[in-house]
Amino acid sequence: MVKNSFISVISQEEEKEENRGSIEFQVFRFTNKIRRLTSHLELHRKDYLSQRGLRKILGKRQRLLSYLSKKNRIRYKELISQLDIRESKTR
Repeated sequence: MVKNSFISVISQEEEKEENRGSIEFQVFRFTNKIRRLTSHLELHRKDYLSQRGLRKILGKRQRLLSYLSKKNRIRYKELISQLDIRESKTR
């Protein structure tokens, strides 16, 4: 079911090729990378370089999501629900 939602998001984003720099598309790409690295790390637990890369990508995605939540809360909520990501904690 999750894979189908990604396919629909991909098809929406590929229709608008000029939107590859949009925040939603960047978060979508980071989410795919995070899921790939997570499955890789389940097999290779001691791959510390991949762990570091995962932490860097998580930080980048978190910064983009916090920016989007400040600028446009509606788009943020839609993106969170589409990608099935937990909402970030507010301090």
